[in-house]
Amino acid sequence: MQTTSTPTHCPYCALQCGMNLKPTPEGGVEVAERADFPVNRGALCGKGRTAPEVLSSRVRLTSPLVRSGGVLTPATWDEALDRIAGALSRARAEHGPDALGVFGGGGLTNEKAYTLGKFARVVLGTSQIDYNGRFCMSSAAAAGTKAFGLDRGLPFPLEDIPKTGCVILVGSNLAETMPPALRYLTELKENGGTLIVVDPRRTRTAEQADLHLAPRPGTDLALALGLLHLVVAEGRTDEEYIRERTSGWEEARAAVMAHWPEYVERITGVSVPQLREAVRLFCEPEHAMVLTARGPEQQSKGTDTVGAWIDLCLATGRAGRPLSGYGCLTGQGNGQGGREHGQKADQLPGYRKLTDPGARRHVAEVWGVHPDSLPGPGRSAYELLDALGTDIRTLLLMGSNPVVSAPRAAHIEDRLRSLDFLAVCDVVLSETAELADVVLPVTQWAEETGTTTNLEGRVLLRRRALTPPPGVRSDLEVLHGLAARLGVEKGFPTDPEEVFEELRRASAGGPADYSGITYRRLAEENGVFWPCPAPADAVGGEDASLDLLPDDPADLDDPEGPSGERAPGVHPGTPRLFLDRFATEDGRARFAAVTYRAVAEEPDDAYPVLLTTGRVVAQYQSGAQTRRVAELNAAAPGPFVEMHPRLAERLGAADGDAVAVVSRRGRAVAPARITRAIRPDTVFMPFHWPGEGRANTLTNPALDPTSRMPEFKVCAVRLERLGQDHSQ
Repeated sequence: MQTTSTPTHCPYCALQCGMNLKPTPEGGVEVAERADFPVNRGALCGKGRTAPEVLSSRVRLTSPLVRSGGVLTPATWDEALDRIAGALSRARAEHGPDALGVFGGGGLTNEKAYTLGKFARVVLGTSQIDYNGRFCMSSAAAAGTKAFGLDRGLPFPLEDIPKTGCVILVGSNLAETMPPALRYLTELKENGGTLIVVDPRRTRTAEQADLHLAPRPGTDLALALGLLHLVVAEGRTDEEYIRERTSGWEEARAAVMAHWPEYVERITGVSVPQLREAVRLFCEPEHAMVLTARGPEQQSKGTDTVGAWIDLCLATGRAGRPLSGYGCLTGQGNGQGGREHGQKADQLPGYRKLTDPGARRHVAEVWGVHPDSLPGPGRSAYELLDALGTDIRTLLLMGSNPVVSAPRAAHIEDRLRSLDFLAVCDVVLSETAELADVVLPVTQWAEETGTTTNLEGRVLLRRRALTPPPGVRSDLEVLHGLAARLGVEKGFPTDPEEVFEELRRASAGGPADYSGITYRRLAEENGVFWPCPAPADAVGGEDASLDLLPDDPADLDDPEGPSGERAPGVHPGTPRLFLDRFATEDGRARFAAVTYRAVAEEPDDAYPVLLTTGRVVAQYQSGAQTRRVAELNAAAPGPFVEMHPRLAERLGAADGDAVAVVSRRGRAVAPARITRAIRPDTVFMPFHWPGEGRANTLTNPALDPTSRMPEFKVCAVRLERLGQDHSQ
């Protein structure tokens, strides 16, 4: 038995908090503090602290399952893989390669996401691959790429946040979604900075704010434009910065001037004095930041909304300057890396565009195939799921639970049931896995080595601390076995470091360049920020394992440092982006000329209330893992409908009464939770649970035209009091 602790990272959110795993006498592991990792400095939330409980054979899968007589029964690995390979082969022969779908997840390691994209395009030849990260950060990614030429969640490390003068936090309840990050906002205030929180609810995070703006759900775009209008009207723009570092200001300014304060107040419900105070707090300090999360992003106009918040940073000279700028708080554990290396519908490794001939040539050469053999872009996540059972007949799904997490979830559940064949790789028997024809039990974070990329763009090394149970294999082994059965014997290694070495070569020269990063560097440096290019002759060569670097790039050639001599010319990584130029062709950031438009589904007489959704501190995403942890379930045992006392009075509902929430897509039932922390025209439901309380039964799949993000954050509903006490 292993007797020493293993330094690794939490399996949950995009902080990727550092932790040590200590072996227990029973053969498992327990979590211990890892104070040397700078992101969390030893702090963990309840989810991270209890993560080893999901490793137990009592709650996780330990044998392949195949459907026989309508029931999932244990099977051998050969039988299970043969069934999947046979189904894929039949569907391709009968309907063509695009009848095969692949759906990935933002929790997969970089190695898995890379291999999954390669498998779809090289082995299956299908264009129909996307992943659940489309539901998380895609609007911010699209807006950031438009504005800056590059998408990295935070273009600066978290450690910069307490040193700035003001933070506008838009649509994030990070006190519950990533609790160890709250200290950065606490330290900001201790240092004399101010915090503005934009959220229709008075959340635990909003309670920390110097100024809380509570707009009507779906009006964040109007709010951003109203603030920018005041910046212009009050003469607070940075004209020199705009002239020297941006383009498109004239068009953006003309668009924003239609959004005068009183008009914005009528749309958002945020008063003109609050708008003016927000502008003052943001503009007076030398440094300031805007950070967005799912609130403004999960809308059918999410790209424009984030673009308007970026415009606010550009007009005031914040972006690309120290201790300032725009950032997105990425959500899933590998939400950043998961969208960089090929499991997205329109993407190749290194954040390359699938439509770029040069990118196709480069990646095809690494993969040993002809560029013309690579399929073009496919459907986005919701559109792929919506096509199941019609255009797409067979689906391979890894690391996702769309029965709970997809918008219009009852419809997506029907689409999954209509497939000719569904194969799911998962740790537990999720609600989606329960529908599968074959379920494959795969290794978890503590049972495998691999890399993730956190919300800062810091590439990290998770280390294996535990031998998986017999009967469990890694996702890499699954893809290797399927590729071999489908006639591709080489190119799908099962060793994660070997996969990462190929990923380095595939990403070299791309926007997300990992070519200068190695497992050795990640272990020695506590992570490396991308982009991190390597000399061409070092990638994959004998010199690929590089020595620890000094923190200051100016010291690259200094022969001495904390570990002695350094390899000359080694890139240190890029903690802070855009300080000299943006990643656009001309080096200038681009303004977005956008105007306000309403949500896809406004309230009316039939559906007079707005629904918004989100998370609670004790559960994570679809809850497939956290709902199996007793301590977390005790803290958050089930869904609820949060509503204002005035709304509850009109409905005749008391706290704990069963309430039906009905949208044009379905009906969910949960107990009422009455609080003044929410607007009277809005109800809130967390989305972690299946069954009658499934919030995503109600949500609207209306898509952003650019990012293809569904409008999770706002839809019209009506409420019905059922009268039965549902208190937990």
